[in-house]
Amino acid sequence: MYEDNYRQRGLRQKLVKKLAEKGIKDEAVLAAINRVPRHVFFENALLDHAYQDKAFPIGEGQTISQPYTVAFQTEKLDIKPGDKVLEIGTGSGYQACVLLELKAKVYTIEYNRKLYDTVREMLPSLGYKPYFFYGDGSKGLPQKAPFNKIIVTAGAPVVPAALTEQLAEDGILVIPVGDREKQVMLRIQKKNGKLVKEEYANFAFVPLLGEQGWKEK
Repeated sequence: MYEDNYRQRGLRQKLVKKLAEKGIKDEAVLAAINRVPRHVFFENALLDHAYQDKAFPIGEGQTISQPYTVAFQTEKLDIKPGDKVLEIGTGSGYQACVLLELKAKVYTIEYNRKLYDTVREMLPSLGYKPYFFYGDGSKGLPQKAPFNKIIVTAGAPVVPAALTEQLAEDGILVIPVGDREKQVMLRIQKKNGKLVKEEYANFAFVPLLGEQGWKEK
């Protein structure tokens, strides 16, 4: 079992306050972030970094996303309890935990075998139990579609057609799209079979690798 002491809870509350000051308004999202012990995703020597509002390397060329980015994407998804959510890019598993705290049914897929093996073991030990899949997230998860919500936690060169096809009617896809360095965040909602897009300015994610993403260098 992990430790979640008074100091760590205090730092988490400060982080939540900072996210609210930066424009995150959804109280349920802020409460979910306040419940997830982000420090357990860090080595003990790096605990001071756990509650700073910044991304941090987790190995394998990946990062644990900046808390503001996690909160922003989650807020744009407009999660309702029981929503069937596909997460592309499990990474550290932190984002999946936030989604589970919002009572979503989470399917999460990871491209990197080492990260997948680590997270599949770690999250259940914390009490978080999404459905884990290993593979090419750019192709979605057709065998479990359709999804009410889809979140992509890596930058894509284009919106993969597979993902919009796997979106349920009234479903929402939140995905960063751009080049390898900078992306804009797209919120795409399926209405009467049509895709309605909203765009939000600059974010920076690691590249989405796969058939409908970037090719490995």
